[in-house]
Amino acid sequence: MGAVGAGVKIGTLVKILGTSTCDVMVWPNKEKLADIPGVCGIVDGSVMGGYFGIEAGQSAVGDIFLWFVNNLVPETYGKSADEKFETLGKLASELNPGESGLLALDWNNGNRTILVDVRLSGLILGQTLHTQPHEIYRALIEGTAYGALAIIDRIAENGVEIEQVVNCGGLAAKNTLLMQIYADITGRPMKISRSEQTPALGAGIFAAVAAGKSSGGYENVEEAQKYMTGTDKSYEPIEENHQVYKKLYALYKQLHDGFGTKEWQGGMYNVMKDLLEIRDEVRAAKN
Repeated sequence: MGAVGAGVKIGTLVKILGTSTCDVMVWPNKEKLADIPGVCGIVDGSVMGGYFGIEAGQSAVGDIFLWFVNNLVPETYGKSADEKFETLGKLASELNPGESGLLALDWNNGNRTILVDVRLSGLILGQTLHTQPHEIYRALIEGTAYGALAIIDRIAENGVEIEQVVNCGGLAAKNTLLMQIYADITGRPMKISRSEQTPALGAGIFAAVAAGKSSGGYENVEEAQKYMTGTDKSYEPIEENHQVYKKLYALYKQLHDGFGTKEWQGGMYNVMKDLLEIRDEVRAAKN
């Protein structure tokens, strides 16, 4: 319902961002669609009639941030969770990509896509005696964005073209820092659904189709979406940030494959050193 209410169609990836995330696309069921390794939810008619639904996701996103705030952020950042989030967001937004020297794996609740392994766990790499909570908060956001990009890459490299990304859910509507980081890391504009209640809107779309044109509705879902859905905001990637994040994403993939796959052959010796090198370059440029 949320994907339909956000305007999912061929070429559109809908990201439903909340405690976890669900990534949804559709593909005509009359056309051949090969299995996408690591993407378990490919089902005819699961999203809309006449289409394969392609569903992936991350098993924790907002829940990671809430765990961090509730358990590890001191009261110097605020008394309540809301106050802590506000302070963390403000201070984290003042950091440049790579400035903290941190890199996080977003597996605090396992990995749903693309590794499909509930026995994986989270990791924060690069901490020193100078590391601050807002630096960790930004690294956790970045970690979830790297996980999102791993899903996007896997879908796209298996022949399903992603022309645009539309985001909905509480995080998309409320967390501007997160959405800008997602744009910078993926190198794609992050469009925001104009409706903050996309599941309810999706249900309304199906109701309008069920009513039919003779009763003031629509003939099909696509027609209803044309008139009832849309976006009202877009976060554009900042090229300078994207170039730094490309280096960091390569390190994320090294950790991702090294800890997450049996087949990976390689070493980790370079990762900490590369993080420090990127950190020092960013700080020097900033100063």
